[in-house]
Amino acid sequence: MILGFAASADDEGGLSKHGGKTVDAVPAGVKLSTLLSKEIKVDNKSKETDITGVVKNEGSKASGEIRLLVVGFDGLTVKNVEGCSAIPEGDLPDGANSGFACAIDDLAAGKSKTYAIDATYDLSKKGKICLPVQNADGSKTWWQQGPVPFGATNQAPNEPATPLLLGTDNSPVTPGGGDGGGDDGGGGGGGNGKDGKPDELPQTGPADRILPLGLVGAALVSAGAAGLWWNQRRARQEG
Repeated sequence: MILGFAASADDEGGLSKHGGKTVDAVPAGVKLSTLLSKEIKVDNKSKETDITGVVKNEGSKASGEIRLLVVGFDGLTVKNVEGCSAIPEGDLPDGANSGFACAIDDLAAGKSKTYAIDATYDLSKKGKICLPVQNADGSKTWWQQGPVPFGATNQAPNEPATPLLLGTDNSPVTPGGGDGGGDDGGGGGGGNGKDGKPDELPQTGPADRILPLGLVGAALVSAGAAGLWWNQRRARQEG
């Protein structure tokens, strides 16, 4: 369990690449990655929180048309991502409760694009977020950050807000303010097992209608494993 953050090459100010990795081989000269807020604050009354997400191209060539997905799991629900389209509930991977798809026409070399993510966090549960970066039709996933948790090991429910750290499993509290007790805190499918590895890969349904105007497919890859969370199943949709 990660309790805090030390400075590293993957950290930029209040943002971090924690939980991110390259998935499919990217085009020559393109180097895509994402960053997430290292710390967020959850309003203890409204459960609302703000998260910053960044997609960047550290390569020497422009990316061409790509898309960023922002997907919430368990106690973390993504309510809105500015400039992006909501993913229909039926197209979300098993274990996800919300998601948005952000189309990017082109990301020039050395440039980045920042997104304001509005979310809610149920502090009685564990919550995760995932940021895959894909080609336009979702057939390739160039990079994926997560699913990575936000959490706190010592909550203060009587304070106005609860700070949560990226990469920390949440320790839910009971209504009386006590610790909810490890894995009994209500975290659902896709939760982390020992050493932060997923217990199992959820089985998913069709994902051919993620974006309007015919954009199809997505490949959410589980953290630390090679299996697909969210597979293309175009053939099953034909006819």
